[in-house]
Amino acid sequence: MGRILLIIAAIIAALVLLGPLVGFALTLLKWGLIIGAVAFGAMLLTKWAKRT
Repeated sequence: MGRILLIIAAIIAALVLLGPLVGFALTLLKWGLIIGAVAFGAMLLTKWAKRT
């Protein structure tokens, strides 16, 4: 019985610690995608401006 409770406590502790890390990783991914989209748009605009 004690071993099962210890495993459950370890899983809960891992989830509590993993939550903020996953949130931080998703925030970094979101900002990376935003910066990439802005850079891609600027590249398209400069290519379009050079062609005309």
